[in-house]
Amino acid sequence: MLFVEYPKCTTCQKAKKWLDENGFEYTDRHIKEQNPTYNELKSWYAQSGMPLKKFFNTSGLLYKSMGLKDKLPVMSEEEQLKLLATDGMLVKRPIIVTDTVVLTGFREKEWAEKLLAD
Repeated sequence: MLFVEYPKCTTCQKAKKWLDENGFEYTDRHIKEQNPTYNELKSWYAQSGMPLKKFFNTSGLLYKSMGLKDKLPVMSEEEQLKLLATDGMLVKRPIIVTDTVVLTGFREKEWAEKLLAD
């Protein structure tokens, strides 16, 4: 299991604590130091079944300063994936990647349903 996080993010800290409390083993990855690549994002997006917008950190300062709320609807999926691959601070976090599950953001109920059942 891959756990992609920004260590200063309180949501990431809560998610990490939850993983530890539930006995999960994972590889920890700092999203700013090792931004997900275009190919990783493309693969995770395809595996997740989620809308691509769910991969964007819509509450982040960079997202807002770039005016992405208005730009994303007119961008192709490929353009959006390439943009996400340019800066980890654009990417919703934390991200969990297993062989069967990709989750963005931490919602305990969803994580419990998807990961404890896996």
